[in-house]
Amino acid sequence: MYKQLINRNIEAFYHKASEETRLEKGMGVFEFERIKQLIQSYITAPSLQILDVGGGTGKYSEWLAKKGHKVHLIEPVEKHLHLAEQRAKKIRNKFKIHLGESRDLSFPDNSTDLIILHGPLYHLQKKEDREVSIREAKRVLKPNGIILGFAINYTASTLVGLLNGLIHKNSFFEMCKAELTSGIHNPPDDFPWLLAEAYYHKPDQLKSEFLSQGLTYLNTYAIEGMVWLDKDFFANMLHEKKRRNLHELIRITQNDSNILSLSPHIMIAVKK
Repeated sequence: MYKQLINRNIEAFYHKASEETRLEKGMGVFEFERIKQLIQSYITAPSLQILDVGGGTGKYSEWLAKKGHKVHLIEPVEKHLHLAEQRAKKIRNKFKIHLGESRDLSFPDNSTDLIILHGPLYHLQKKEDREVSIREAKRVLKPNGIILGFAINYTASTLVGLLNGLIHKNSFFEMCKAELTSGIHNPPDDFPWLLAEAYYHKPDQLKSEFLSQGLTYLNTYAIEGMVWLDKDFFANMLHEKKRRNLHELIRITQNDSNILSLSPHIMIAVKK
């Protein structure tokens, strides 16, 4: 019998949406390559023990396993687990798949080199739940091990709304105001395709949540940075010279605290 580990609204959202194909189209293609690049910068040795917590259908786990690492995917959504199992069967160095969630990791203390927190930080609206997740990751981590935590920026919906006119729809604007002031994201009934209930971080707040658990701060990275604001982004990413310019712009601004909020997603790196 499958055990319900997360809010039913989140489970229902992912059963309707396709996390499997999200990273294969539109901004998802860029997001996938960019996040792999960021993770790779913290791969310090061959054959690391890695936990991919909230790892969805296993796209990142598969990539890491193919590089020779010992990867465990922890995921609470039943649909994603089945897809991850199919993915793992197709590769030689199979990654292991576990039904579970970030607040209760079934791994021993000081056992893991690298922990990736992909969904937990934005799918737990209560600060105390996020704190438990960070403490659990710290517990499982080896001394000097790394946690990479991914968050949605508190400005994300507002920026999208401004670019495409949705900001002038009352329910969307009310949602944006809640995100900007409290971080709480709840999709309006007339926007059922938006992400299920979530928490959207301010960059400084994300940092403080990790530092309050006694972890050492390394850096915060813009994932998309500001380049997604390029009005011809998709066409320009297919053009060699223009793509180089956009990548260079990301590189020189990715840790700039003054403009982190222009990036819909951010990643924090901390050490035990």
